[in-house]
Amino acid sequence: MSEFLEFLQDVPVVGILRDIPQGSESLCAETAAKCGLKAIEVTMNTNSAAEIISALKSAAKPFGIRVGAGTVRNMRDLEAALDAGAEFIVSPNTVESVIRTCAQRNVPDIPGALSPTEVQNAYDFGATCVKIFPVNCVGGPSYIKALRGPFRDIPLLACGGVSKENAGDYLRSGANLVAFGASIFKPDFMRANDWETIGKNLSEFLRAVKDR
Repeated sequence: MSEFLEFLQDVPVVGILRDIPQGSESLCAETAAKCGLKAIEVTMNTNSAAEIISALKSAAKPFGIRVGAGTVRNMRDLEAALDAGAEFIVSPNTVESVIRTCAQRNVPDIPGALSPTEVQNAYDFGATCVKIFPVNCVGGPSYIKALRGPFRDIPLLACGGVSKENAGDYLRSGANLVAFGASIFKPDFMRANDWETIGKNLSEFLRAVKDR
């Protein structure tokens, strides 16, 4: 098991920040730390993503939270993310050059895949873990369980429609990690600076994961 997966073993969750307003990084880090979240990705299609990654990484460092980049779809996105200091990379797709570059630089990489062939290819290219996305559209936990038959050695992250109601089902079905986004980090809540509600929802999600 990679060091990154070991780091997340007790809280196997990645939070996805899409469209977080610049300037909210400290409140985000404090909320995540209070609830126990250990990994957050900022999507590269967020305005000022590189600057937010850098600021959030600084704010999260005292809490031991790792900050990565998501929606890394090509080498241009990857270079911008790494220049900003991203500690891990997440993609919605499988791009061989992105995966191999991360492997060469010892940066944890979680590319997106859906079919069995894509899962195998992503892992062969050097993925740390493979993101099954959008998992809710192809059977949810039952699809993860089906993949686990042939792919017992490949770490999997379930993403797409994961909630406090089904997060435990995904983990029990064989997912190593789960990810959530706007269901908790709602752009409207972030724009309204309502981190109290975000924290309440995040705590409920993480409690469901721990109680699985």
